[in-house]
Amino acid sequence: MPAKRKPVTSTAPDGDSEPGLIAKAVLSVMGKVPRSKEQRSQTPLDDARKRANATAAKAALAAGALALPPGVLGWLTILPEMMGVWKMQRQMVADIAALYGKQDTLTPEQVVYCLFQHTAARGVRDLVVRMGQRTVVRRASPLLIRTLSRRIGSKLAQRTLGRGAARWVPIVGAVGVGAYVYYDTAQVASTAMDLFEGVIEVEAEVVDSDD
Repeated sequence: MPAKRKPVTSTAPDGDSEPGLIAKAVLSVMGKVPRSKEQRSQTPLDDARKRANATAAKAALAAGALALPPGVLGWLTILPEMMGVWKMQRQMVADIAALYGKQDTLTPEQVVYCLFQHTAARGVRDLVVRMGQRTVVRRASPLLIRTLSRRIGSKLAQRTLGRGAARWVPIVGAVGVGAYVYYDTAQVASTAMDLFEGVIEVEAEVVDSDD
């Protein structure tokens, strides 16, 4: 008789595989909502755009600097670069929420949606449902958060190959990485502005699910 397969009981991301490492990095920025010093704005769209441009420029500069080391050394900077950019983007989302007067109702699920909707839409499909100008945000349990981190990590792992290849051409690669991060941050800001301009309703915790 063939040996019985043991049931999988762990919900943690895969060990040292690339998607697993990225999933762990995603987990490190999930569940945290930074406070903002911004006040509610009379012109939130204009002020949000200014905040987005400033963050995009800062993130692009930081990512480009980390992409300068050539070859194998450059590969080692990919994950720190991604985490650093996510932290800046996370703060930007909190600032944009504050400009729209929605800092007190900002949840980790909204932050995750803004950060990854444009690159891993499938990964955040269980968190936010758009209904015209109304948005329903579902609260996620710890187990679902881990499931989402695996989905997002798997999707983003496909994009790291190009970022790694850029490390083999230091100066040109650094410019390319910086340009991509600027665009990526602008997309995060666009998602945030679109979200906070509408009516947001937060539902109860989501029932655990998997792929």
